[in-house]
Amino acid sequence: MKLGINGLGRIGKLSLWHHVSRQHFSGIVVNIGREVGKSLDHLAAAIERDSSYGRLSAYLHGHKGGRVIEEIDNEAGTMRINGMPVTVLRTARNPKDIAWQANDVRLVVDTTGVFSDPTTDTDAAKGALRGHLQAGAEKVILSAPFKIKSKGLDMPEDAITTVMGINDEDYVPSKHSLISAASCTTTCLSYMIKPLMETIGSENFLSASMVTVHAATGSQQVLDRLPGSGATDMRKNRSILNNIILTTTGAAKALSLVIPEMKSIGFIAESVRIPTSTGSLIVLVLNLQDDYEHPIKRDYINSIYREFSANNKYLVYSEEQNVSSDIIGVPRAATVIEGTETHTRTASIQVNLKKTLGGRQLPADLNPILEVPVTQAVVYGWYDNELGSYTNMLGDLTVQVAGKML
Repeated sequence: MKLGINGLGRIGKLSLWHHVSRQHFSGIVVNIGREVGKSLDHLAAAIERDSSYGRLSAYLHGHKGGRVIEEIDNEAGTMRINGMPVTVLRTARNPKDIAWQANDVRLVVDTTGVFSDPTTDTDAAKGALRGHLQAGAEKVILSAPFKIKSKGLDMPEDAITTVMGINDEDYVPSKHSLISAASCTTTCLSYMIKPLMETIGSENFLSASMVTVHAATGSQQVLDRLPGSGATDMRKNRSILNNIILTTTGAAKALSLVIPEMKSIGFIAESVRIPTSTGSLIVLVLNLQDDYEHPIKRDYINSIYREFSANNKYLVYSEEQNVSSDIIGVPRAATVIEGTETHTRTASIQVNLKKTLGGRQLPADLNPILEVPVTQAVVYGWYDNELGSYTNMLGDLTVQVAGKML
């Protein structure tokens, strides 16, 4: 089976790295929809080198790695990368016009970030994710969360959001044609929440909040520039080289798609962008209903992660003192729990039943003030938001979907 990759931005390029290393597919067809530089040699040079991860040859074969991109044919649009045939399509930007069928591509990973609405019709002027199906693909994996732009529209029945190892068993090949691999942040967050929820119980989660301290992305500016017409967030046009920038994240909404129990829990998710190229951190704060006899403590929470990581390759528990660069390239780790920084504090809070019952009368002999033990826990989780975490897990999902198509 051949794999199609639409787009060659950060995730598209690193997905290409992943799959030429993995050698699962017989070939890869990459659509970029335009010319790059003066020839295919310039595209090959862009594929070979990366400012965050070094050279492709070193990624594949270590310091002894030699040339890995060969047989470049500009006219045919072909090359071999690590021995794997790669075809580059350079004419169509609209998914419905991409020559997937002519190139025997049945499975496509869309990494452009442009086509994220699963409800958009294929005839939309700027294109649609479903256009890949019209062009001959049978399954499309989106390397981003779904975003339905029209209010009131539900998620289509043939679309599903999955995170490997969390809810990928919900994918039904006969039903789902569009599969979102969520986001790097949602992937990390799900592995921070799931072990605790399975052990402590979702009914004991009172509230939760998170902040992702996130590396810069391609949507940010190198230098300050004027905002576009109608822009409401003036910070998006400020230099990421010089600033810590407050922004937003859809992790809370996406998390409820992969862990449905989160829908009943008050959850807030925020994001801060910082001047690093990759390597990010989630600070998760939980308020848990506790009991006086067995209060939730730091060692207990760490033991949950330690035990879970022993049986799951996507979670790493660490008691080292890490910094963000230590996480770069860590293979297939959705999150690396920084166990030395887990903190808890248990306190008794007073709940006024008169307020919670909406003014209804209470029995005269009932004390309206109820004392409840609550533990606040803070957990830190590192993740390589590009290659190490997200792209490698996206690769696992791609191979799994492909295996169920045969």
